[in-house]
Amino acid sequence: MILERFTPLFRLLPEVKAPIHREDFNEKLKWTAIILVLYFVLTQIPLFGLRPDAVDQFAQLRAVMAGSFGSILTLGIGPIVTSSIVLQLLVGSKLLKLDLSSHKDKALFQSTQKVLTIVFTVFEAAVLVLTGSLVPIDNSYIGILFLQLVIGAILVLYLDEVVSKWGFGSGIGLFIAAGVCEAIMVGTFNFLPTADGTLPGIIPGFIQSIFTGSVDFSLLIPLFATIVVFLVVVYGESIRVEIPISHGQVRGHGRIRGSVAKYPLKFVYASNMPVILTSALLVNVSLMASVFQRIGFPILGTIEQGKAVSGIALYLSTPTSLSLILTDPLRVLIYAIFFIGCCILFSYLWVEISGLNAKKVSEQLYNSGIQIPGFRSSKRQLYKILRKYIPALTIISGVYVGLIAFGADLTSALGGGTGVLLTVGIVYKLYEEMAEEQLMDSHPMLRKFLGD
Repeated sequence: MILERFTPLFRLLPEVKAPIHREDFNEKLKWTAIILVLYFVLTQIPLFGLRPDAVDQFAQLRAVMAGSFGSILTLGIGPIVTSSIVLQLLVGSKLLKLDLSSHKDKALFQSTQKVLTIVFTVFEAAVLVLTGSLVPIDNSYIGILFLQLVIGAILVLYLDEVVSKWGFGSGIGLFIAAGVCEAIMVGTFNFLPTADGTLPGIIPGFIQSIFTGSVDFSLLIPLFATIVVFLVVVYGESIRVEIPISHGQVRGHGRIRGSVAKYPLKFVYASNMPVILTSALLVNVSLMASVFQRIGFPILGTIEQGKAVSGIALYLSTPTSLSLILTDPLRVLIYAIFFIGCCILFSYLWVEISGLNAKKVSEQLYNSGIQIPGFRSSKRQLYKILRKYIPALTIISGVYVGLIAFGADLTSALGGGTGVLLTVGIVYKLYEEMAEEQLMDSHPMLRKFLGD
């Protein structure tokens, strides 16, 4: 395999070692909290040499990138997600033949992703600096800005690895949720007046409009949109398709009669990864538009003052106002089709690569001694049953998360509609993981029974 030739390079990369002992709940919580604090500290470290009037080209997708513009974490998780997109496409198209259920192939996948992340970090940092998206005080600061961006992105890479191995969930999810929650709190309650005397927070601004005699209920639309998205996503996360199963035979114990249960398949089967990957793809479209414009071939459109104003880049930039439905319906339609279509594609790829497809799940259930009541115990029968549900759930969940993210962005939901969608899913999954860990700590025999 071609990736095995790069093994000497992979060995040179620093790696966060996994814990040699099983961590308890408090230890995992401690590491998660430490990394979260470090993340917020890094977002407050400004880029040395950056002009104060620099414009954020990716403000609409900032929450998804989990970065803070103007800080050393400006790139956020962009390079990590971009490398994941490339590898998913290569593995999904069978150009890279990796079996991620194999420990060896999984290690190759993770090492390759780390190398690609560093490559994309260098590329994206160079694009931002050289195309003028990050304007230095003068040209002598270009190299310093580039170096700071690279250091910040690599720190995010290893912070993510620490959380994945020592804490709860993943660093990517944790950073997205932290950034969005901060944006929601600031956007709702910020009472510090701007230069023209208005209050930027929704609630302070609305109260101010009441006292000035010009009540503006439109100020509340983003807040209501955020609440609606929150409720819809929580409802979607709670929906399950339950397949009746029975434990056929436990080795050494014979058949367990009456042991009938249900195997739950989540409605949001591919989780929120399709939205993260699609958003990262849109960021890279804008980056490439900046590159082509810089070299004099604006084939993807033009960027002015950090915003797309024409071409493909404009039609693939996030619409954040309901008024665009009336003023530019074609742009809204093209973006919706592209965004939802990519969510479906990445939903399929994510399910295939992460081992959640019908074939892999049926193998896992069969090896656990599970069968469908009324059918003879066979891997083929399990596969036939699961094939009726999993492919459909994969497509439907891609459409579902895509529609919610698109609709929420259109209503200017706080933290970005996509950000709110991701945060609710991340926090919900984090809660489930923490609850499971607490259960295991409270009942050690249960952990032993499950072989964990």
